[in-house]
Amino acid sequence: MKKTLVYSFTFLLSATSILSCKKEIRSKKGGIDMISNVYFNASKGLDEMQTIHVSKLNYLKDSILEFVPDENIQELNADANLIIDTTYYNLGENPQQVVLSDLVKNKNGQSVFTKKRGAIFSNDYIPDYGNKRILKDTILFKKRYRRFEINAPKAYTRFYIYVTDTILPYSLYKHVEKDFEGRLERIDSYNKETDVFVTLQIIPRKEWDEEAKDWFAFNQYANQQSTKK
Repeated sequence: MKKTLVYSFTFLLSATSILSCKKEIRSKKGGIDMISNVYFNASKGLDEMQTIHVSKLNYLKDSILEFVPDENIQELNADANLIIDTTYYNLGENPQQVVLSDLVKNKNGQSVFTKKRGAIFSNDYIPDYGNKRILKDTILFKKRYRRFEINAPKAYTRFYIYVTDTILPYSLYKHVEKDFEGRLERIDSYNKETDVFVTLQIIPRKEWDEEAKDWFAFNQYANQQSTKK
């Protein structure tokens, strides 16, 4: 089952960091939740299902604080990262005690394109993107989405792009969002070989979660104290 999940997420979670549109309205503060539902033996019904909170992203301008929930105990975090541009810094076991200025000063950052957990970054194009078929727009949760599908030999996938000029510091598949002038917020994919159906949703929110509020407040205080010295 774990191998199936890894295979599914390798396709669904490929992503890139910065979205470029003609009219840019940059969201300066907020959060993004990445939620995935995995349905096993999907052809027999949708009863065998697992919901995974893939990543909790909290951002201030272009700085992203990420908490990666534990796959088995979603209330606990298995990892925490600070992402700035194309570099990420792992915050270790006690992220609330990490000072941003010290983290960057120590130069322990790594390329986001090597990150394996939580929100995944990639510059790759969607497989078989050239064979996509455009579908009619649809309304979901009172939002209008542009859609297209790709029917590949091993998987059938639909993509949903929310029509908006507001861009976030993290996005799924930059090239799709540029082509369709919106934000890719949902991917549904059925694996024909494993009979697994996976949905991935990007859910923006205006507020930080409580852990992020504490972290940003602590770092603001630490920064104020350092400037007094």
